[in-house]
This record gives sequence, structure tokens and C-alpha cells, in this order.
Amino acid sequence: MLDAKFIRQSPERVRKALENRGADIDLDAFLTMEERHRALLQEVETGKARRNQASAEVAKRKRAKEDASALMDELSELSQRIKSLDGELKFLEQNVQDWLLNVPNLPHQTVPVGRSEADNPVLRSWGEPAAWDFAPLEHWELGTRLQGLDFERAAKITGARFALMTGWAARLERALINFMLDQHTRRHDYLEVLPPFIVNRDSLTGTGNLPKFADDLFKLEETDFFLIPTAEVPVTNIHRGEILAENVLPLAYAAYTPCFRSEAGAYGKDTKGLIRQHQFNKVELVRFTHPDASYDQLELLLGHAETILQLLELPYRVITLCTGDMGFSAAKTYDIEVWLPGQNAYREISSCSNFEDFQARRANIRFKPTAGGKNLFVHTLNGSGLAVGRTVVAILENYQQKDGSLVIPKALRPFMEGMEVVEPKG
Repeated sequence: MLDAKFIRQSPERVRKALENRGADIDLDAFLTMEERHRALLQEVETGKARRNQASAEVAKRKRAKEDASALMDELSELSQRIKSLDGELKFLEQNVQDWLLNVPNLPHQTVPVGRSEADNPVLRSWGEPAAWDFAPLEHWELGTRLQGLDFERAAKITGARFALMTGWAARLERALINFMLDQHTRRHDYLEVLPPFIVNRDSLTGTGNLPKFADDLFKLEETDFFLIPTAEVPVTNIHRGEILAENVLPLAYAAYTPCFRSEAGAYGKDTKGLIRQHQFNKVELVRFTHPDASYDQLELLLGHAETILQLLELPYRVITLCTGDMGFSAAKTYDIEVWLPGQNAYREISSCSNFEDFQARRANIRFKPTAGGKNLFVHTLNGSGLAVGRTVVAILENYQQKDGSLVIPKALRPFMEGMEVVEPKG
């Protein structure tokens, strides 16, 4: 959430930033509404102060057996006026809050201006896509042939955009989760957490998923609980409403969770395979940092996510999202895109973002400076480290062999009881 004072003091900067994002936001309407709110608040506070003064004076006159009728008439009129103004004030407060909750974060000055993913510049690439002497299969075809992926039975159990994994595929999914968590907790000093997979409305509001993206969530019927769309939500809310000591920053958490998304805005996209599912597994990285260090921390987090792909020897590239392609809450985002030879394309496997104080302001997460002074909002960051299903996709497409078998990456073999190859059956 943006700071209303900052918007009021820098309206043209905010207007330009929102234009660069492609956000259709009526800033002038907000400024008018917020100005009326502040004026009304001042009037109500002045009226209440006068009411308290008049009440004390009435009591004093009555004790002295003096006539207080005129003052009591004034007090009655004043109370009615305050009651009327209080109603309007609450209405304006709610409207100001609703407006702020639906406005995206402002892009950092280093974010390239652009309208869509076509304007995202490539920052760097790692690894060379292999040269193939056969036509590589897409992951769903190979996984089905090797009898590890079953989309038909998953559709029978639940519906479209779900997968049933069996045998080697189920083990591969589990191996990747353990491999990723081990790397992040042992090599990069993240604290592993296992959070609830169901969250309340306040948690989703704190991370920016509500109210704007309600249609993308699975809400539990007759409750105000939701299935999590990503571990970012419960992990970020670990410290909601807290004041941290400055010397504990940065805090770094790694969490495995299943994720649930209705994908309401993605109809018709990636309907085959594991790329865009309603349920998928992910290892998420979340960091709480000092504002002065958050962009260094973003580069660090990005490197941690990249390490997983390097250890798995999967070619990838890093892109910087332009202003028009960033997520709602982000101030800056890097996407990591892994090479998929079956699709002959790079596809996203991780997004690493700095939200600055946007989420912390919504969730009221602050820290107390060691040197004293007022409490400040932390900066929050998160990134996939990695999306597990999409990593399975990348392994299937990059490690497939001409004879229809699948080689297991060397880094994963200790997590798969030494399995080296998945051979076709029959």
C-alpha cells in the first residue's frame, strides 16, 4: 500500500509511475477525497475538543448553581454536528482505504518502462541449450509415455488442470522439494518453516492478493478462509503487526507448500501439462530487510534461486520485468526463465521481487532502529526457489534421451536412492 502522505506531496511522480505501469487510476479523485477527509478530521477533532471544554464548563456552572442552559443548548447542537460529521468521516476513511488497497506499487527507478512482456530486457543467460539429433518431446508426452504423469485420471478425480504423479515422477517431485530446501537452509542460511496452507482475509490483504485478485483465489465455502496461492502469503504474515529489532534484520525464510490458484485470468493458456495448474508445489524464499539494503538483498535472493538451476545444469536466462508487466505489489521483479527444448522456448520458473514497504505497510510490519527514533517499515522480498512442477518440466524436456528414457540430474540422485535413468516400459 502506498503512503497517502507521499501521494499528497508527490502527485505528479505518482501519476507518472502509474501511467508507466499502465494503471487506469483516477488520482485527482483520490486527492480531492483525501483532502476532504483531512479537513473533516480536523473539524471533528476541533469539535470534540470544544465539546469536552463545554461539558466541563456546564458541570462547573451546575456545581456553582449558575444558569448553564445556553451552554447546554450549544453542547447539544455540537454533539449532533459531531455525530453527523463522524458518519461522513467513517465513509471517507473507508473510501480512502479502499482506494489505497487497490492501487499498485510504484516501480523502482531502475525498472525499464514498457507495456508488456515483449519489452522485458534479458539481463543475462546461463548454460547453452543442447543440440538435438532428434525431435525432443514436450514434457506431458514424455511423462505419459514413461508412465509417471497421468492427466486423464487426475481429470476423473478432480477436473482439468490437475496432475496425478506416480512412481518415479512422484519421487522426482519429492526429491526436488528436499533438494531445494536443503540448498537454501544449509547453503544459504534460510530458516525452514512449514506454514498453514489455509489463511484468513487479513493475511491475503497484507500481501496484496486481496481485494484486487479475489477471483484468482480458492475460498472455502461458508468461511472467510482461503487456500494459499503461494507460501509468500503465510510466511510474510508471520510478522504481521509486529515491531522487529533492527539487529535481527535480515530475516530469511524458506518454505515448501502446495499452492492453489483458480487462474481466473488465464483461460485457455497452457491447458496441457504442468505449466499452469490449479494445484502445484513450490519452494518459496521470503526475506525481511532494512530499507537501505533491500536491493542488495534482491540480488542475493535472485542468486539463490539461480543456484538451483545451475546445480541441476538447466539452461536459463534472467529478465527484468518492465513497468507494464510487473505484479501488483512489486517495485522491481526479475524473472528466471528456464529453457524448454520440447517447446523451443524459455518459460518462467521463478519470479524474484522487492516489494519495498508496500506489503509491510499493509501488514504493519515495522522495526525499531537501534539508534532510536520512530519505528520504520521493513522491506519485504520473495522469490520462487523454485516452482517444483516447472522444474520437473525442465528436467523432462532437457534430460530426455533419443531412446525415450530420462536421465536423472546428478544433483538429484542422492535424493532418489541413486536412481540414474528412468527407462521406458514395454
